[in-house]
Amino acid sequence: MTLKTMGRGAVASILSIAMGAGLAACSRDYTVGYLYSTAARSAAGLVNGYKIDYQSGTLVPLENSPVAAGKNPVSLVAAPNGSFIYVIDRDDSDVIVYAIGTDGKLYPQKTYNVTGSFPTAVAIDPAGKFLYVTYTYQNGFTPALPGPGGVTVFPINSDNTLGTGVEVKIGRNPIAISASSANHFVYVVEQDTATTLNLLAFSASTTNGLLTALPGTTINAGNVASTGYGSGVLPRGILLDSSSSHLYVTDQTGNQVISYSVGANGVPVAIAGGTAPTGTTPYGMTFDLSGKYLYVANYTDGTLSGYTLGASGQPVVSATIGKVQTGTGATCATVVGSPTSGNPSHAIYLYTSNNLSNTISGLQLSSADGTLRQIQGTPFNTSTLPTCAVTVAAK
Repeated sequence: MTLKTMGRGAVASILSIAMGAGLAACSRDYTVGYLYSTAARSAAGLVNGYKIDYQSGTLVPLENSPVAAGKNPVSLVAAPNGSFIYVIDRDDSDVIVYAIGTDGKLYPQKTYNVTGSFPTAVAIDPAGKFLYVTYTYQNGFTPALPGPGGVTVFPINSDNTLGTGVEVKIGRNPIAISASSANHFVYVVEQDTATTLNLLAFSASTTNGLLTALPGTTINAGNVASTGYGSGVLPRGILLDSSSSHLYVTDQTGNQVISYSVGANGVPVAIAGGTAPTGTTPYGMTFDLSGKYLYVANYTDGTLSGYTLGASGQPVVSATIGKVQTGTGATCATVVGSPTSGNPSHAIYLYTSNNLSNTISGLQLSSADGTLRQIQGTPFNTSTLPTCAVTVAAK
């Protein structure tokens, strides 16, 4: 039967259905999320922004990208509501809050000083109540007179602005931080070469976010080592799983990822046999959307290592995932996607920021087995010396 021989009502019905299907497809706007990447230019840093194509994972620069940051932005984190990001500028010792528009564009809001100098990492508690920023030196210490660092705790207001930052003194050379979703614990890794006990654990006040050292963590004043739990030769990255029952630390000198179980008291306990080899110089980590697969970005290798998780939560090298090539100097890894897409291999994407090749690598992730394949157009060019990247799901 042709359209010519069909009744007008039937034709109208078919056209109506077709238009409805088209509108349903367009309702996604073909954007599954947005990616933001910091670029560590010392004179005037930048934040690059991209739309993530729903069908292919391709990165499309936003119209107002890049936007200005401070001097040498080194890391960033997204608010749990997906409407703001927080960028830390190392050389300005500050935090800039950016609002995310409905089209993904960034709009700078306010800038806040940290309570020490040279911030290194940032984390936000999953409830979105407190922002934690590690910094290299407490007041009174400098590169010429080195000493301990600290954490600035910022309360987050209902409009995502920040309240007055409060100092928490910790040990030397804090490099990464993670906040738990359960029982309000915060974990910091340091790079103090005087000790191999560089994993520190704290309980966080639900009232003001301030940190109190847990049993096994000792914070010493002055230019001496503070100690916590074994963390390999020189730790670099830290990540909690979604349940906050397991903690993972990358050891950039030992080329391994170390796993810990976390009990109700928050104290991390190394899992027996819970280390796994990585590529050379592992940095950042991420999970897939389901939390079944762990991925580690290897800076020197320019690769991404994939792991399944054992019965105790320990990482197990995945023969299926293996190693996937990224760009040179992979630092951060981040995942975004649509787990309800109906296709376990569609609309779930992983990206790495590649510091030495000035690119972002894009990979399509299969939730069926965790495998990765490079997407069309990867790697994507970005501003010079990208330091980290974060993704936000489209609303």
